[in-house]
Amino acid sequence: MSKNLSPKEVFDAKPWTGKLRSYDIIKEGTIAVVVVALLVVSLSFLFGSPDEKSLTFKGWAESNSDNFYATAVQELAGTSGTATYGRPYNEGSDGLNVGPLFLQKWAGVTHRIDAANNFVIEPLMNQVQTPEVKAALTQWSQASVDARTKWATTYDDAITKAEGKLSAIPAGEYGPVPALANGLTQMAKAGSLDAALLSQGGFFQTDSTKQILFFGDGAYLDDAGTAANLQGGTWGMMNETGRYPGQAWLWLYSFWYQIPPFTNEESHPIGANADVYIMVIMGAMSLGLILIPVIPGVRSLPMRIPIHRGIWRSYYQSEGIKRRRK
Repeated sequence: MSKNLSPKEVFDAKPWTGKLRSYDIIKEGTIAVVVVALLVVSLSFLFGSPDEKSLTFKGWAESNSDNFYATAVQELAGTSGTATYGRPYNEGSDGLNVGPLFLQKWAGVTHRIDAANNFVIEPLMNQVQTPEVKAALTQWSQASVDARTKWATTYDDAITKAEGKLSAIPAGEYGPVPALANGLTQMAKAGSLDAALLSQGGFFQTDSTKQILFFGDGAYLDDAGTAANLQGGTWGMMNETGRYPGQAWLWLYSFWYQIPPFTNEESHPIGANADVYIMVIMGAMSLGLILIPVIPGVRSLPMRIPIHRGIWRSYYQSEGIKRRRK
């Protein structure tokens, strides 16, 4: 048996005749863990991601009260992004589509949200309000749907024409809408709107869908995303907050958002439905990668382009020498 072994293999098989010393694996393992933990904690202070403060409705109302006020009016008028989003929240639109395939319509309304009631009326009704706001709530609840729509849309149009400047809005037939919007703004400034919306998520209060949608209807969340370099034009999908690198493996998804027609959200039907088109493209690419072993022509490329032979050359040479020896 030893005749078939090389001198090195024979040498390695001999018993150890050198000095011996005790070895405590528990002690060494403990030291290693402590050292690594100290390094991780120390380096996290130098290179760790920033701990950004949470966005709140109080912060929004205090930093840009006019925008919060105008967004509240849009919720009442049914012109906000949430109110017109469509499935799975409401029937506000047909939603994203790939050609004739309207995927959101297929899913149906699974998480119904009434923007006016959920974001404005219910929070106001569940808190102690001033006499003015109480009277506005009563007037709103007793009015017909057509009257509510007329009041809110008229006021929304007036704010749009005034370019969001509340002081420039002319007098008009706005019903209780100004009082409701002002009441919600004051409620947000007091810090009670955050809890009021969170309580609509159920007993465990883990569903933040409504808060996020409400944030998205105004400029507050978008401005925060811009400040943190999280917009599509700055490859935000693969970034953490600030200029810190995040999920670099998402570069392939972000790539599509940087090229036409996906960048033309306003003027091109594919750009307006970029999310679903990119989802289909990435799904097709991922499926192609999974099916490489069964795709004719593609599966035989390694044999036609023998790069692997160069990579494994030393292995093949050593294996060939051993076989010749045997």
